[in-house]
Amino acid sequence: MTDETPPDRVFRDGLTEGRIRLQRCGGCEAFVFYPRVLCPHCHSTDLSWQDASGDGVIHTTTTVRQKPERGGDYNVCMVELAEGVRMMSRVEDVDPSEVRIGMAVRAVVGEIDGASAVVLHAKEA
Repeated sequence: MTDETPPDRVFRDGLTEGRIRLQRCGGCEAFVFYPRVLCPHCHSTDLSWQDASGDGVIHTTTTVRQKPERGGDYNVCMVELAEGVRMMSRVEDVDPSEVRIGMAVRAVVGEIDGASAVVLHAKEA
């Protein structure tokens, strides 16, 4: 990919390849999410891509209620990854009512509505 490729496209292409990629600023060394062309911390344009560790903790969560014929209830949460960035996702292998703030999770590439996406799996305690 060239420097002309939009950052959100680089992120989505990484998901298609099975990788969760985050930008890291060469100026202040902070990780950045959502992908962008300018570091929101120090305003540097020196952003490179690194694979995320996948380790995270649930920061907030809610349960979305749906009729069983529409797939049933699911959770939507904000996860804070070990790199310090937060993103929206869902925990896939736990009943929505069991997802808790502070729960340790593993971020992986999965599928939501037919598209590659970051999904979460609960870590063993």
